[in-house]
Amino acid sequence: MKLLFDFFPIVLFFIAYKTYDIYVATMVVIVASFIQVAVHWLQHRRFENMHLITLVLVIVMGGATLLLENELFIQWKPTVINWLFAAVFIGSQFLFGKQPIMQRMLGKSISLTDALWVQLNLAWAIFFIISGLANLYVVYNYDMDAWVNFKLFGMMGMTLVFIVAQGIWLAKHMKTAEVEK
Repeated sequence: MKLLFDFFPIVLFFIAYKTYDIYVATMVVIVASFIQVAVHWLQHRRFENMHLITLVLVIVMGGATLLLENELFIQWKPTVINWLFAAVFIGSQFLFGKQPIMQRMLGKSISLTDALWVQLNLAWAIFFIISGLANLYVVYNYDMDAWVNFKLFGMMGMTLVFIVAQGIWLAKHMKTAEVEK
């Protein structure tokens, strides 16, 4: 259910684009992102960082798209978000504390060695960098229809494949980490 809630603005963006155009879709994603943040606040009385970061970037990049009538700004948004996440993952490992962000997020439910936490964290950082690059490749080599399809289906597919691969890797290494302790 959370996954559907997280993808709610993207799905509405896709529907609005297919029904109208990129500018209507951009307005829809801005409104949907506001709604997403508000609903999460009403349900949990807290904000989720990913939703807030996305909202700010949707307002800035989407606003520039609408104001300047240039769809390139909204097309760059996924790359900017992915590269910001990559920077956070890399920064968490080398600059912000003793634990990588993956260990802070999952450390209570998963047992891994310190070296494996570093590998997992770097894997996510690399995934975000590659996702950003893939988005730019599609932006500059295909038309808007292909990009909108890639934004919903391609990026979601990449994420699901990465999560499954990560799950397989984690299952293998969690057993090893438990034996080593």
